[in-house]
Parts: sequence; C-alpha cells; structure tokens
Amino acid sequence: MAKPMLTVRVARWSAEHPWRAIGAWLLFVAICVGAGNFAGTRSADFDDNPTGELATYQSIVDEAGFQRPSTENVLITARSGNLDSGRAMVAANDVRAGMSALSGVGKVSEPVPSPKGTAVLVNVELQGERKTADERVQPLLDTTASIQQRYPDLRVEEVGGASLDKALSATLGNDFKKAELISIPVTLVIMLLVFGALIAAGIPVLLALSAVGTALGLSALVSHLIPATDNTSSMILLIGMAVGVDYSLFYVRREREERAKGAGHVDAVEIAAATSGHAIVVSGIAVTVAMAGMFVVNDIVFSSIAVGTILVVLAAMIGSITVLPALLAKLGRWVDRPRIPLVWRLSARSHGEPRFWKALLKPSLRRPALTLALSGGALAALAIPAFSMNLNAPSDADLPRSIPIMQSYDRMTDAFPSTGAAHAIAVRVPADQVEAGRRAVDDLITRLGNDPAFAHDRKPRVDEAAGGRIHVISAAIPDPGGSPAADSSLVKLRTSLVPETVGRVAGAEFAVSGQTAGENDFVDKMNGALPWVIVFVLLLTFLVMLWAFRAPLIALSAIGLNLLSAGAAYGVLVLVFQNTWAEGALGFHSTGGIVAWLPVILFVTLFGLSMDYHVFVVSRIREYARGGLSTRDAVARGITTSAGVVTSAAAVMIGVFSVFATLSTIEMKQLGIGLATAILLDATLIRAVVLPALMSVLGNANWWTPRWLRRRDELTPPPDPKPEPRVLEPVG
Repeated sequence: MAKPMLTVRVARWSAEHPWRAIGAWLLFVAICVGAGNFAGTRSADFDDNPTGELATYQSIVDEAGFQRPSTENVLITARSGNLDSGRAMVAANDVRAGMSALSGVGKVSEPVPSPKGTAVLVNVELQGERKTADERVQPLLDTTASIQQRYPDLRVEEVGGASLDKALSATLGNDFKKAELISIPVTLVIMLLVFGALIAAGIPVLLALSAVGTALGLSALVSHLIPATDNTSSMILLIGMAVGVDYSLFYVRREREERAKGAGHVDAVEIAAATSGHAIVVSGIAVTVAMAGMFVVNDIVFSSIAVGTILVVLAAMIGSITVLPALLAKLGRWVDRPRIPLVWRLSARSHGEPRFWKALLKPSLRRPALTLALSGGALAALAIPAFSMNLNAPSDADLPRSIPIMQSYDRMTDAFPSTGAAHAIAVRVPADQVEAGRRAVDDLITRLGNDPAFAHDRKPRVDEAAGGRIHVISAAIPDPGGSPAADSSLVKLRTSLVPETVGRVAGAEFAVSGQTAGENDFVDKMNGALPWVIVFVLLLTFLVMLWAFRAPLIALSAIGLNLLSAGAAYGVLVLVFQNTWAEGALGFHSTGGIVAWLPVILFVTLFGLSMDYHVFVVSRIREYARGGLSTRDAVARGITTSAGVVTSAAAVMIGVFSVFATLSTIEMKQLGIGLATAILLDATLIRAVVLPALMSVLGNANWWTPRWLRRRDELTPPPDPKPEPRVLEPVG
C-alpha cells in the first residue's frame, strides 16, 4: 500500500488534533510578530553598496571626509501679479531671524532675489547628520508656516531634502494605509460572494492576514542581514493577501465539494489535502523560485522585496496545509454558517459546471489548432508594443503635482534653476599634481559657465580637501533631473567636459554622480539584469513543473503560456503609460516611459502567481485523465469544475492589485495596472482558451514522461480514443 503524501499526513494529524494545530499556528504567528517588533527593522542605506562610477565617486568623497549639511530653502513669491520686492525682502529678513533663533540650525544665508525678480530665496543649513534631517525639520516648517500667516498676500513656502522626504513619506504612508483599508474589505466582499457564508469567507482572509503578520515579523529579523526598504512591507501585503486568500480558497472549495458528495469531515479534508493541498505546495515552491529571481539583480531593493515576498508565500503555504485542515475539521458544517440567503443560493449553484465556461470551451475543443493560433496570435499582437518600452528611473517627474510641496518645488526650480537637479563631480589627483588639478578644475568651471546646458544663476560650488588633492564640484542644471536635457548634459560631462579637463591630469581619478547619473546607471543596471532574471526564472520554473508533473510538455507549456501573458501585460503598460490617452481616467501624467524596476518585479510576480492557476487547473485535468477520461474530456471536465475557484481567485487578486492603481505615484499605478491586467488575461484568455486548445492539440503527448522520470507508483493516462465525427462537449 502506497504511503500517503506528506500533505495528507499533515492534514490528517491536524484534523485529528485541531486544537493543537490551531494553538501551534497562533503561537508561531505571535512569536514571529513579537520577535520582529523586539528586534526592529534595519532600513537600507543606499550608500553602503555603491557600484560602477558611483563607487569611485563615493570613494573620493569618503576620503575627503566632507560633512555637507542638509539644507532647506524658504521661497517667497507673489500669490498673484508681480512681486513686491520690498515687502518680499522684509518677509525674507523675518525668515532669517526666525530660523536663526532655532536650535539645530547652522548658517542662514542672506536673502537672494531671483534673476527675473519673481522670487526671493533664503537658504537654511541644518546641523547634524543628513540621514536624520527629516526628523529635525519640523521646527523649521512651523516657523515658515507662522511667517506665512503674517504675510497672507505672499506665498512663503519651504522646500528642501528633509521637508520633501517628510512630505512624501506622509503622502505615501497615507496611500498604503488607504490600500490596506480598501484591499481587506474588497477581499472579504469577494469571499462572501464566493462562499455565501460568513465563516467560510472569513477563514481565507484571516489566514492571509496571519501570513502577512508572520512575514512582517520575520522580515524585520532578516533585515539585520539584508536591510529592508520602504517597498518591502507593501509588497508583503500585496502578495500575502493575494496568495494567502487563493491558497485557502482552493482548499476550502475542494473540501466543500467533497462534503457535498457525501464524504465525512476528515475524509473531505484528506481528499482536499491530496489534491488542492499538493497543488498549493507545488504553487508555493514555484512562486518562491520566481521571487528568488530578484536576487539575480544584486540590488538591495530587489533583495529586500525578494526576502519579504518569499517569506509571506511560505507562511501562506504552511498555514494552508497545517492550520486550515484543523479549522475545517473542527468547524465541520458550521463553516457554512451563518449563510447569506440569496448569495448562498448563488454560491451553491456555482459549484457545478457553469454553462458559460462550457460555451467558452467549445472552440478550443472543436477546432483546437485554429483557436490556439488565433488566441495566441492575439496575445502576441498585444505584446508587440512592449518592444518599444522606454525605461525611466524613479524621479521627481514621477511624483504627483497634487502634493503641495511638489508645486513649491516646481516654483523654486523655475525661479532658481540651480536649486533643482545638479551633477556631482568628484576629482582626485596625485600629491605631485595638485596645481595641475586646480588649473584643470578652474578650466572645467569656466566651461560649465559658458555652456547653456548648465544653470548660470549661481556659480558652481567647489569643495576642496586633502591639501588640494580632492575636489567635489556641484554643477546645477536648469532642467528636471529625469529630463532628456539632463541626460544630455550628463553625457556631455562624462564624455567631453570632464575627460578634456581634469582627465588630462596625470594619474587623476574622476567620477560624475548625482540624481541624473544615478537614474541613468539604474536604468542600465535594470536593462542588463532583466535577461538574466528571465533565464533564471524560466529555468527553475521549468524544473519545478517537471518535478511536479513529470511531463516535459506540461512544464514547457507552462513556460510558454506565462511568457505570453507577461508579454501582453508589458504591451498594455506601454499602451497606457507611454501615451496620454488614459491620463484623465487613471489620474497620472505620462512621463513617456515605464519605471525601470517594474519589468523585473512584474515578471517574477506574474510568473509566480500564474502558477496558482496553472498548477491547480492542470492538476485537476490530470486527475480526470488518470481516472480514465480522454485528454479532451479531461480538459473539459477539469477546466469547467475549476472555473469557479479560478475566477474567484483571480477576482481577489485583481481587486487587491487594482487598489494600487488608485494610489498617488505613477509607479504604484503602473504596478497595479500591470499586475491586474496580467492576472485578468491569465485567468480568462490563457486558462479558458489557450490552455485547453494547446492541451487538446497535444493530446496524450501532454502526459509523456521520459523513462528516467517515471515512478513506479505513477500511472500514465490512457491514450486518447479514436476521434468521433461528433463534437466533444464538456462533460457535465
């Protein structure tokens, strides 16, 4: 007698000892959350691991030991009409006096009028470390606000690195609170519609939340090895709610189905463990492998997100195969209480084989080759725009102008171009070349002053250290840091201005850094990493699917179908966000590109989440094929019986992802739209049209297993019978 699979043995123990299983899970969650809170989260310092030209720049600056303070700017402009310069100067002097009286404030500059006479600027230096400046900027903001009240006819506003960070953190924090507050009720409503009973609907949501809490605690512990970033917790919530609910949904629906057939509570749980439970384990491993692809990028942001998402997927998988059987066995038929009358009746009907899905399957079963060609061609056509994708690094241009401080920033950079983006140039020369180095730096400053690509309202700032061996130059530009003009000035610096001046000093080292350089280098890094990520994920996903199904064609078809849906999702992103037609509907301003980190995140997330549906559906098809049905009949029965749960799972994911499309920043909108589109295509066109057509074309070859992969206890499905002249309808 064959030994029961692990998921069955675990489920049987949990069902027979429900209070132990439930108590152990609650204790595990509590320990993880408590340990994470006790240890705290170590946030990433992006200066700790520079690469390329940035590493050279950081090396020079570190040797110089520069301690540049954080600076804030107070801008004074007219609310309407021309600026009264006399009154503006009086307000500026009040700003100086107020700021100078604050503790923690260093140098306060004299008021500086703009070249056009439209504004006055006061520069304020904050004492202490730049990293903690946003924690100490509030007194300055309060002073600015009080002076604004005394001069209502003027616009008095503060803009600086610390105040920008503080305002943006508050905005993004509110966004994610909004996502949390909306995503959980949306998920619960969908679950109520699926199950028609409050307890059954609540179980997947509660299990998903427990997985999210567990992962947040564990990721805090792991952050002391791999520091966390601002996006880590958001991705844990995003993936945790989607995967946690889906896994529970698969399990609970199968257990209810078996009970409806007359099985006892424990027997129904064991059958669910052998089928849906096994599919959950395979899916969890596949999602984990896909998320691990982010480690290939070798970037702290991606490594942090990879750790968080892998932890939440594993937590959801473990919870689904351990505590969930205990809950179902203990609750018994009470899981279907209290019922929502009308919704319950609709939910009960959905457990059959819906007519809609039978009708949708007809073309795939009647003319599979033609259906495969047309549907696959449509997805390929949708993917074509992806080849014109432009990648942009996250920049000030991506931030919504509905945020007041961004409006202030735009007014400041318009009046004082040098307060906006700037290139940072670091130069280090040998001790015997100090004078030659100084002359070269002077030559560079002269050339910058004569070049219209650079700002001229102020002279470039030059700091000298190490007895003249090191110079750091700040070359401001009159354009946004992410603009084509900024890119052009960066190329000019790196290819001609710097090499033709300081580059001619014997033994000189130099590097150009700054916002634009960082963004360009980041885009280049993403372009270089994406092919390797794709290869890594494809290879390991193929191996996981080969291990799970022991059928090379099933594994290859999973790869091909996921590539189709990923390409189509990329194409939709380009059509929506690189053009302007959807700006009004989605509330964004097109930057002409896609945020550079999104293709990697989207690819690994889609590839992982698609395994939810693919493993579940193909497992069900194989189950019927092993039961003696022909491949076409097994496809028909497997897809129609799993259609309800797949649709419900997709609805949950689409609902959660769509919430992110409502957030303020364009990168979150792109992430939400990209994932929601991909899941929509994957759960409908891919699983209901392309997959059945492909499997019908392949026939019995789907299940071919090489001799070296065969197991003694595994039976190969029987060959297809000779086709009859009539059309094969879905079995029902």
